[in-house]
Amino acid sequence: MTEHVEWVLSVTYLWLKAGHVIFVIFWMAGLFMLPRLFVYHQECAADSPDNALWIQREQRLLKIIMWPSLVVAWVLGLMIAWQMGYFGQGWFHVKLAAVLALSAYQVWLANYAQALARGERRWSGKMLRIVNEVPGLAAAVIVIMVVVRPF
Repeated sequence: MTEHVEWVLSVTYLWLKAGHVIFVIFWMAGLFMLPRLFVYHQECAADSPDNALWIQREQRLLKIIMWPSLVVAWVLGLMIAWQMGYFGQGWFHVKLAAVLALSAYQVWLANYAQALARGERRWSGKMLRIVNEVPGLAAAVIVIMVVVRPF
């Protein structure tokens, strides 16, 4: 009986992990793409027909890809952490902090998309290009924590 339970847990873990990685990839793609859309959006005139198209693209990216991917990645990640007992490990705390920061970053992006939809252009294209580096830096920290587990 014990061997069967261990087998089920190992198979479940692999499926959870595969799903988690898939949805993290979708989420990260959105985190990289949305600020780039903002740059293009800000380059068009606020009263142009293109402005409405950029608003629509940004909202679709958030609604169809980014929010669902964030939720599924979180749910699967927490299930893995619970199943494997990661909550007491230092590397996991750093990873969790980085994922919380990326989640907050997405909330900021969603708020910026709403501001652009209202016609507010608060940041320059250059600044948005710099901000677009945030997910890459966070991803580097997360991958190092998960793969190397330095502490």
